[in-house]
Amino acid sequence: MLRSKFAIGLIGGLTAVVAVAGLGTYLFAGTESTSGLDRQSTVSVGGHKALAAYVVAGRTASKFHPLPWVGDKLTGVTCPTGLKAVAGASITCTGKKSDGDVVDIPVRVIKADAKSVTWKFER
Repeated sequence: MLRSKFAIGLIGGLTAVVAVAGLGTYLFAGTESTSGLDRQSTVSVGGHKALAAYVVAGRTASKFHPLPWVGDKLTGVTCPTGLKAVAGASITCTGKKSDGDVVDIPVRVIKADAKSVTWKFER
């Protein structure tokens, strides 16, 4: 009887740990970001307000490998231009893996308004 209670408690405890780890991974591994359009982060691309390339590259680099078991560690993430503040706009940024392979990172705008851009990248 005591062994079965211990086994049930152990299984319940392990299940809780796995659930919390899964939730943590989900929260930290998100690829969506909302960035403000202020004087320092806004550029013009094709006559449209755009989020500066350095902002997109920096945020993508920091979120691409947020946890050791999520994504590849990248260095030298760059974006060719700013990301237009227009829903559906997209660019492809690049980064390098530790083995030197180049990784293409598609980035697209989900929604935009006069003060911010919500965008996401594909891992």
